[in-house]
Amino acid sequence: MDILKALKREEAKLEKYAKKAIKHLAVIRATMTIFGGRGWVGSGKKSGPARRRKMSAAGRSRIARAQKARWAKVRAAKAKAA
Repeated sequence: MDILKALKREEAKLEKYAKKAIKHLAVIRATMTIFGGRGWVGSGKKSGPARRRKMSAAGRSRIARAQKARWAKVRAAKAKAA
């Protein structure tokens, strides 16, 4: 009979650890989601590096022109103030 009691205590202890582990896993998964982790742990999906989007030459050109225009405004404001 003592063996059964000991086994039941051990079972209760392991269930307690399992519940804690599940809670920790949920916290880790939530943290991964917040920091941009892709997929859930153990989902079977392989998560590799995220693919980078390619920008067209025209798009880069528009961005460069807009940035140059912004800097020109800043320089003009500086020259006017001086």
